Amino acid sequence: MAIPTEITFHDLPPSEAVEAAINRWVTRLEHVHDRIIRCQVKIEQPHKSHRQGRAFEVHVVIEWWGENIATSRHRHEDIYVAVADAFRASRRQLLDQRDSRREFVKPPFVSRYITNA
Repeated sequence: MAIPTEITFHDLPPSEAVEAAINRWVTRLEHVHDRIIRCQVKIEQPHKSHRQGRAFEVHVVIEWWGENIATSRHRHEDIYVAVADAFRASRRQLLDQRDSRREFVKPPFVSRYITNA
């Protein structure tokens, strides 16, 4: 099942290649969790001029089970690296939320050297 994806470009022209890269990342998220309702991606290039150039900002919002996972402000001069960073962060948050719902909690530390003497 394809996840409905809304891609918005702000202060830069739309690019089919970037949209294709985003759609590939979204299909990767389908393998992480099968109950994602939708995904919103906003790509912008702020007007402020920096010494190193103008970095791209990527904001990702994933909606699943009535909750939202938002990652934002992933900046890089290369748009594809910024997209990859944002989706990797979203994937980590999605895995953490999924595991906490399933109650996969790391067991407390128990030292094998402690004896009950």
